[in-house]
Amino acid sequence: MILKSKSVQDTHDISEKLLNISNPGTVFALIGDLGTGKTTFAQGFALALGVKSRVGSPTFKLVSEYDGRDYKLYHIDAYRLKNSNEFLNIGGEEYLISKNNYTLIEWADIIENILPEHTIKVEFSRSIDNKNNREIKITGLENEL
Repeated sequence: MILKSKSVQDTHDISEKLLNISNPGTVFALIGDLGTGKTTFAQGFALALGVKSRVGSPTFKLVSEYDGRDYKLYHIDAYRLKNSNEFLNIGGEEYLISKNNYTLIEWADIIENILPEHTIKVEFSRSIDNKNNREIKITGLENEL
């Protein structure tokens, strides 16, 4: 399914809808070029989860952990990793098998070969018609939005 986003709020709304149809333990693979909306999506997801902290790009931290109302959010940025072995070497498998929390991984294509089978892939791109708009392609859903 491909959704259109014309604003930050549209992207937040899409992330909230994905949260509402997913279960704790779900891993979301966020894929796209710089500036296409991955962190904006994560911010909307965190808001919907009840996270009170500011959510930014975790590029320099690699992993940020946030407390929501009922569940934790693991926000991971694989941008600086060379491959999935580097992710595993920092204990990354813990974030892929967490049954009681949600995991969002930006630049997940770098570690795609170790992502769980039921990962929801969210691919971001700029719209061809208008560079300020985004197209968000979602695969791996069991339910429709």
